[in-house]
Amino acid sequence: MSDNRLAELLKTQKSLTEWLQDIGHQDTEALRREDNEKRERLKVLNRTINLPFDEPVQFEATDITNRTLKFKTYLKDHGQDLCALRLIPKDKALPKLRMRGKTVSEAVVWFHEQEIDSKDYRADFMPHPPDYSWATIFVVNRHGIQGEIIFGGHHQLTQGFHDSSPPLVFRYDFTDWHILPDNKDAIRHLKILAKHLKVADKTIQKALKEGLGASFSHDYLEGYFETTDSSLGTWFIDYSPSLGHLYNDFVVKTSISTQSNAIVSGQTGCNGQATGRVQIVDPTKLDEPFAEGSILVCPVTTPLYVPLMQKAAAIVTDQGGILSHAAIVARELKIPCIVATGNATKVLKNGQTVTVDATNGIVLPV
Repeated sequence: MSDNRLAELLKTQKSLTEWLQDIGHQDTEALRREDNEKRERLKVLNRTINLPFDEPVQFEATDITNRTLKFKTYLKDHGQDLCALRLIPKDKALPKLRMRGKTVSEAVVWFHEQEIDSKDYRADFMPHPPDYSWATIFVVNRHGIQGEIIFGGHHQLTQGFHDSSPPLVFRYDFTDWHILPDNKDAIRHLKILAKHLKVADKTIQKALKEGLGASFSHDYLEGYFETTDSSLGTWFIDYSPSLGHLYNDFVVKTSISTQSNAIVSGQTGCNGQATGRVQIVDPTKLDEPFAEGSILVCPVTTPLYVPLMQKAAAIVTDQGGILSHAAIVARELKIPCIVATGNATKVLKNGQTVTVDATNGIVLPV
């Protein structure tokens, strides 16, 4: 994917709760509320089990508009620091607003451009690393610790755009680590992350169960997690018990099918099988008619593809990830989905009838 195409696609991206809202998911509001307070949960874990996280400097949004002494001091000391700014609504009906990668001073300019009543928001300023090494997105459930890791920016996992190499898929079954493709450095980093989540003390487990609704498997804290690693350190940037519960039966496959007659192979985004005619949809041609029951084939799904995803019998993408927002939406729609094929849009042809065996991650001729 070209840099220009990637830049354009990134402009279309939304948070996961916005994806779920677009498909009318019944738990959207509950997940939105949980997402808004994820760093409050991370703060509890930091104080309880020393979990490292990107701790925000918090203000009332009115501190910014009124330029209180507290905020002026922060701006003077950190105005040239890179940050991420999240405006957290106090009213659940209001949208969460966010930006990242600007200096604190630039973020203040952005803040004043937003058409909001500052009394309705809290402002969280978080450090923004100038560089990234490892980033992960994973779930911990009764099957183990499983997800994806990439050497690069975290957006490549949540949004499914891979700047260079695709992510590595991993699974720890509480006994052994499995990763595809093999990478010892990645395993070493994953073991560090896993160590942070092991809570052997039953008293602490009980406190987290009562305070956060936490649950545990083999003494590991269950849930949905996102992490980044940079020159500023290793940080957990998301912990969601409720989103983790969507994956109670989720099991990552750390192998690719080698069935000889497969036309295309990739990672399973959502289990299932469907047969239909291929319709390749370029992101610049989303306004063209899409036939109900077709096999949607595209470079990577974005929020603009949601109406097509809802009509598709199956979805096959060149890029994407098993825990990207698009794959999560495919699972909620219960549509067979294969991601990260690398070449589906080049190998498959418009009008070609195929069977998508997403459970095994392959596309077969009919």
